[in-house]
Amino acid sequence: MAKKIKTLIKLNIPAGSATPAPPVGPALGQHGLPIMEFVKAFNDKTANMKGTILPVVITVFEDRTFTFITKQPPIAELIKKALGKEKGSGKPGKESAGTLNMEQAKKIAQQKLEDLNTDNVDAAVKIVAGVARSMGVEVK
Repeated sequence: MAKKIKTLIKLNIPAGSATPAPPVGPALGQHGLPIMEFVKAFNDKTANMKGTILPVVITVFEDRTFTFITKQPPIAELIKKALGKEKGSGKPGKESAGTLNMEQAKKIAQQKLEDLNTDNVDAAVKIVAGVARSMGVEVK
């Protein structure tokens, strides 16, 4: 018999360094989950990716057990990493935060493909270009 799912919790947490502090503690605490158990499991699973922000989807069951899956880092994070920048432009469209070449955009698209709602790499590159544009980053 399958367990009944109570809810799904979606958070963005720095890999390998989750703590019981917000946003993790309150999000799990309100559903009666063992916070430290999640923190330890998440940190063990993501220790090799330290410093990257990872989206995580936690499935909470009615018997207060949980499972979780981590996804690829957000596209914006991957773009910042490729450019070696801390953040995008404060005024996208007016101030440039840098330029991504097509090669970099395609690499990001391929890394993120499993989390996107397309199987087509060219469509994924357009998604990456759209995120880049909203950050003030040109794609050439």
